[in-house]
Amino acid sequence: MNWRTNTYFFAELQEYLDRIDLKKAELDNKRPIPSIVLHSIKDSLTVEWTYNSNAIEGNTLTLQETKMVIEEGFTIKGKSLREHFEAVNHQDAISFIESLANVGYELSEKDILETHALVLQRIEREYAGRYRNAGVRISGANFIPPNALKVDELMHDLVQWTRDEALDLHPIVKAAIFHHRFVWIHPFFDGNGRTVRLLFNLLLMKEGYPPSIILKNDRKKYYDALNKANSGDYSKLVLLILQAVERSLNIYLSNLNNNYEDFQTITNIVNEPMMPYGQEYVSLLARSGKIDAFKEGRNWLTTKDAVLAYAKKQGKVHD
Repeated sequence: MNWRTNTYFFAELQEYLDRIDLKKAELDNKRPIPSIVLHSIKDSLTVEWTYNSNAIEGNTLTLQETKMVIEEGFTIKGKSLREHFEAVNHQDAISFIESLANVGYELSEKDILETHALVLQRIEREYAGRYRNAGVRISGANFIPPNALKVDELMHDLVQWTRDEALDLHPIVKAAIFHHRFVWIHPFFDGNGRTVRLLFNLLLMKEGYPPSIILKNDRKKYYDALNKANSGDYSKLVLLILQAVERSLNIYLSNLNNNYEDFQTITNIVNEPMMPYGQEYVSLLARSGKIDAFKEGRNWLTTKDAVLAYAKKQGKVHD
């Protein structure tokens, strides 16, 4: 696969990228964030990050159980020891990623291996921090990962790509393509998904973005987007990551601006006076990134102003 010809820009998502840039600029202008607010949001997001990333891979701890394991050291009755260790391991890996995420940081193979070692440290020590040395097959995927003998070279090329060839890409597009290329190489026997969801966030966090979480409820959409990327179509994966980035930015900004209550379910929004669209269409606008919206559980949240601003651009409402 010739990666160098597949790093095209997604013109259809430019408006979405522009909206993200404005929100990031707003967040940057509010720095330094008061420590009590920062710690509250950060602690909440890291628990969500651990819960969702592990749940995508089949871990059955709930969000509340994950919080109890990593913050209180509780043992949850009926859950396996491995599931407990996966939660603790992932939290350790987040701490490592956060220690690296500084302006000017450049990704290295050493840090990739260290991240993977932390992800597997208490559960599969013989494989932790080591590239695979045999072939693997991925259930449900539409490709076979490359020969193990090529992994070293491919990972070296991927790291160099992040440092050299990807410099002109928007950071979110760069992170999405990195995410897919890593999954395609599938450098480890186990822990590839959790590791890449840490590393793509490292690429974003070093640019000043908050951690962005692929939700467990979007698991099928996520795998479908990765499979589409195998044929060179990154649009679905970029859209999914844009949604994750915007959700985290909205969480930060709504807490700092004290306007979280402005975001409501689409069912409530379409019942507002003068609303020109029905629930199905507003839901489509949210899913496609046409309006300011983010997902909580299975529900999309947006604001009346976001829908009316879109309608005004389409000539559906007037001042």
